Amino acid sequence: MLEALRQPLEEGVVRLRRAFGQTDFPAQVQLVLAANPCPCARPAGDIACECTPLVRRRYLGRLSGPLLDRVDVHVELPAVTAAELLDEPVLCEPSSVVGERVAGARAAALARWAGHGWRSNAEVPGAALRSPRWRLPRQVLAPVRRDLDTGALSARGYDRVLRLAWTIADLDGRDRPDRGDVCEASELRRGEARE
Repeated sequence: MLEALRQPLEEGVVRLRRAFGQTDFPAQVQLVLAANPCPCARPAGDIACECTPLVRRRYLGRLSGPLLDRVDVHVELPAVTAAELLDEPVLCEPSSVVGERVAGARAAALARWAGHGWRSNAEVPGAALRSPRWRLPRQVLAPVRRDLDTGALSARGYDRVLRLAWTIADLDGRDRPDRGDVCEASELRRGEARE
């Protein structure tokens, strides 16, 4: 079932084929996947967890590499400790402020891509981001070029990192991504980003 998501995620269309024809349904979605670290759902290293490394690998192996390659952001959430749960809550940025920043970023992306028929960074084909008009300088791309050369990042993943870097720059109010944006996008892609 999960593997059936690959084509709609890539193309933004669900195709139903039957003997007498084909019907296409639009499927532009934002997919959020969540998984426990193992079948017992206890965090790695928890003394109550009795799952072997093989059981953990097999469990997480249900999410195939090709499917995960179509997921832009990977985040591992550590278990909440008792101290974190019982301490005074940390004041965070209000949702209204975050909402304004997101609206500004979406408006910037819309203005940038409107002449090309795209509404958001997520819709821009990788070939367009690699074209001379939008290509980022070599020094900005150095960290992901290294990952691409070593096989740590697929061509699809590279394009997704570029799109994410443009979004990060838009959220920060900049016209183009810098090296820090590309590094942050790469870390989010690999699930290494920290607060």
